[in-house]
Amino acid sequence: MHYQITGKQIDIGAALQTHVETELSAMLEKYAGRPTDANVIFSKSGHEHVCEAVVHLSTGLNCTAKAKATEIYAAFEACAEKMDKQLRRYKRRLKDHHKERTTPVELMGASSYILAGTEDGADDTAEPDTLQPIIVAEMETKIPSLSVGEAVMQMELAGAPVLVFRNEKKDGVNVVYRRDDGNIGWIDP
Repeated sequence: MHYQITGKQIDIGAALQTHVETELSAMLEKYAGRPTDANVIFSKSGHEHVCEAVVHLSTGLNCTAKAKATEIYAAFEACAEKMDKQLRRYKRRLKDHHKERTTPVELMGASSYILAGTEDGADDTAEPDTLQPIIVAEMETKIPSLSVGEAVMQMELAGAPVLVFRNEKKDGVNVVYRRDDGNIGWIDP
């Protein structure tokens, strides 16, 4: 397994890197089975240390966790605890997912755009000069080909509010999202 442990504007010592590798290896061995790589990023936000971890599984699913604490080791421990809880919750489904899927999740390329929003304090009643939005950035993104259950699991593991995916059964683009009432919404055009 490949580990990438970095710090944003802070120095990460060898002892912390070794600690992160051993703790993540032990946790992932219990649940995931075949993780391919892990990215752990430490940063500082005010007086707190922030730890963000993303683990890529061989089937194409990702598990994401983020935590803050006043000490850097405590931030990692809280982040690892969140990831452990997510993986424990989905352990059976991950194992079933590994058995059913012999090949990695198929990814389809798509364009992703970031559009300029309205400025704070701008008059919302004024008509814009044009109805064409201003494109701030253009990127390439990947849309996974999943079942609805796998899409919900991926959204939960990634901690994302929404996930766009290609439905394996109907071969169309679908969306799952977290509703305000705590339930999951599914859009199937």
